[in-house]
Amino acid sequence: MGTKGLERLLEGNERHVRGIPGDYFSQLRGAQNPGVVAVSCSDSRVPAEGAWGVEEAGELFTSVNVGNQAWTDVDGELVANDAVGYAVDSLDVDDAVVLGHTGCGAVTAAYQAVNGEGGDVLPGVEQAISRLVPYVEEANEAGVYDEETEASEAVNRLVEYLVREQVAFLVESDAVPEDVTVSGFVYDFQRAYGGDDGAAYLVAADGDTDGDALRERVPEEYENRVRSLL
Repeated sequence: MGTKGLERLLEGNERHVRGIPGDYFSQLRGAQNPGVVAVSCSDSRVPAEGAWGVEEAGELFTSVNVGNQAWTDVDGELVANDAVGYAVDSLDVDDAVVLGHTGCGAVTAAYQAVNGEGGDVLPGVEQAISRLVPYVEEANEAGVYDEETEASEAVNRLVEYLVREQVAFLVESDAVPEDVTVSGFVYDFQRAYGGDDGAAYLVAADGDTDGDALRERVPEEYENRVRSLL
């Protein structure tokens, strides 16, 4: 990182310090008690906390990684990732959220790998993408996309498909208590779901993906945030 990069970070942190009220951490210095764990993507266009309008410390336990993966590989077996596992086991969160996003680079890479278009990537990246590839293959077999589907549309459909699959995975995981609500959203900055940049659209909840059923779970004023590309 160059001098300008360091300066930009330190200036930003200084603004952060000046904006914190004196009692900001008064109830949190010794422990945290967030109600939600959210898994989102490392993509610089997706604000992990900003997407939910979080303004207070301690509200949201976050996991940010390539492809917003709520799972990880341990000895060849997919398990709930460290952040989700810690949040549900040690912090007793009430809600777990998977937040995908349109135009995801990780999903694009998995899509390209399945279609024989992928190139060489670093081992850590390859490992992350490899966890998505089987689901992209399943999606192709299920008709989520085919050779006639435009690549950008296929990727966005796969984003939603993968969010649904991860919600189902967490619901079925022994690591996640039954009383934890698991929901999946897609953060949209390509206007694939509607006209509002930055809107998060509910695509799954506790394994349910039916639009009518999902709309019954949200307040009436947010029913338009239940949409699907599938």
